[in-house]
Amino acid sequence: MRLVVARCSVDYAGRLSAHLPLATRVLMVKADGSVLIHSDGGSYKPLNWMSPPCSLVVGEPDDAQRAAGITELWTVTAGKTNDKLVVSLFEVLSDSSHELGIDPGLVKDGVEADLQKLLAEQIELLGPGHTLVRREYMTAIGPVDILARDAEGRSVAVELKRRGDIDGVEQLTRYLELMNRDPHLAPVTGVFAAQEIKPQARTLAQDRGIRCLVLDYDAMRGMDDAESRLF
Repeated sequence: MRLVVARCSVDYAGRLSAHLPLATRVLMVKADGSVLIHSDGGSYKPLNWMSPPCSLVVGEPDDAQRAAGITELWTVTAGKTNDKLVVSLFEVLSDSSHELGIDPGLVKDGVEADLQKLLAEQIELLGPGHTLVRREYMTAIGPVDILARDAEGRSVAVELKRRGDIDGVEQLTRYLELMNRDPHLAPVTGVFAAQEIKPQARTLAQDRGIRCLVLDYDAMRGMDDAESRLF
């Protein structure tokens, strides 16, 4: 991975047009060819980016551009469209490359892993007639925690979280968009399952047609002591 901190402006042209005026930003060039433009804010989301397949060409500015202070031009071209991301570098403050190696992927904490196993074993918690297809159903953008079928045989994708927030709903939304393009799976509905679901996440899920399911971890493990409860 190459990380460049530079004063730059950025122009995107293609299906849409966007311009980032001159400022200091982080330019990230990943091994898969993707290029991401980050600012010191906005959490994890880049200001602009180009997803692979794409190509990066580093060029020299013309006389007018050099007179304006541009020292280097990056032109990133999408492999399947005419979209272009042009980064005009005015000053490079840092430029480093790092070999990250093979990433093992996201490892869920113990509770999430247990929830997945328990829900797969107790798939009827999704509703009467539901059956398990498989755990960790792989898609092109990552594994769906559980793929099931409802009583009518329709596909159901389940995303499991210990605490359900908006990011989890967004993650499930991306899975659903991709899976619904597969004629062997479509139509696919979504279930967002967690021990606790934040109100904002519930609102977003319901707006997107995603069902929410609150899981009782202790009850699923058979540790719910009825004698110690008031009701």
